[in-house]
Amino acid sequence: MQRMARHLYLAAYDVSCDRRLRLALKVARIYATGGQYSVHEVWLSSSERRQLMNSMREVLNMREDRFFLLRLDPRQDPVLLGVAVPPQDGACYVVA
Repeated sequence: MQRMARHLYLAAYDVSCDRRLRLALKVARIYATGGQYSVHEVWLSSSERRQLMNSMREVLNMREDRFFLLRLDPRQDPVLLGVAVPPQDGACYVVA
């Protein structure tokens, strides 16, 4: 079985409507391995990236809201402050 390649991204959004904000959070949490408020760390394959982008397009108002997806360099060590937890490799997920 071939392993699906995933890349680490930072997903962030700024949503002007509370209803759309709740929906965007729901979508982001499907893929998130960490994060808070409107910024999430996500491990995505190519197809998951497309799915996330399509889902956000359905939820957000492109004239009023913003969505940002930045691919991070896995060679770079994260800089953490406070009680931050480093991103976890999303190669394996447990579904309960």
